[in-house]
Amino acid sequence: MDGSVHETTREKLTTVTDALPFDGDDPTIMGPTGRPMPIFAEPAPLSGHGPARVVSMTNQKGGVGKTTTTINLGAALAEYGRRVLLVDFDPQGSLSVGLGLNPHEMELTVYNLLMDPECTVEEVVVPSGVPNMDLLPSNIDLSAAEVQLVGEVAREQTLARVLAPAMARYDVILIDCQPSLGLLTVNALTASDGVVVPLECEYFALRGVALLKTTIDKVKQRLNPKLHVDGVLGTMYDGRTLHSREVMERLVQAWGDTVFHTVIRRTVKFSDSTVAGEPITSYASSSSGAESYRQLAREVIARWQHDV
Repeated sequence: MDGSVHETTREKLTTVTDALPFDGDDPTIMGPTGRPMPIFAEPAPLSGHGPARVVSMTNQKGGVGKTTTTINLGAALAEYGRRVLLVDFDPQGSLSVGLGLNPHEMELTVYNLLMDPECTVEEVVVPSGVPNMDLLPSNIDLSAAEVQLVGEVAREQTLARVLAPAMARYDVILIDCQPSLGLLTVNALTASDGVVVPLECEYFALRGVALLKTTIDKVKQRLNPKLHVDGVLGTMYDGRTLHSREVMERLVQAWGDTVFHTVIRRTVKFSDSTVAGEPITSYASSSSGAESYRQLAREVIARWQHDV
């Protein structure tokens, strides 16, 4: 009796082991967005530089990872041989601080570039500390520009006009927008070829996306017909929580393939690298956060090539 029970148990174990899905021939790996995860090849080196593709990091909700994404995506693109210019277009100056600058010690900022016709990009641009990546810094002075630009002719095109001389020297210009949909953000969208929307994987972050989509559509219709949503990026994702997974599912339902396959997970390394004043790609080069932004850089480049 005992022998037959053991024999039956062995047969069951064999059956279960043979049926395990990850032992099969299907190599498909499901990503955190609930879609099969593609493999993004490392981009080929460039034979020359420019003209730049201008991309705005936009979301009117604060604290969703716009600045973190601007710094680290820029640094990852620079690692792949792209010449990158970061534009700090937020009066809080978080992008500048995140790269180790003191906002109170800046002689010239993007505010001077916007408001002084004699000021040039070359005078304002500073090295970021990352090879192939430069910065147009900002501080609280920029808050005055929103008021002063109101009376200007073609006020929405001001940023595009002052960035024009830099287009030939860079491959990518990333604009870190302030958390609002005011005149500065409209300037950024008017100057841009594409928009990346970082979105925290949290319920309240989903609520404002419809308003942002409306603003992007209006800018496209009235000011910048070439404007295109490059992608929606899930940030601060925690796959251990049902809430994060549900938000990601709703995000994909609403935006479809516009949602990047790459997802940025929560890690304390991002805060540590900000305090250190450098990107996570150099501060913690082998961390999961650094690898996520390298993967995002590969995915972004693949999308840009497809759009061309």
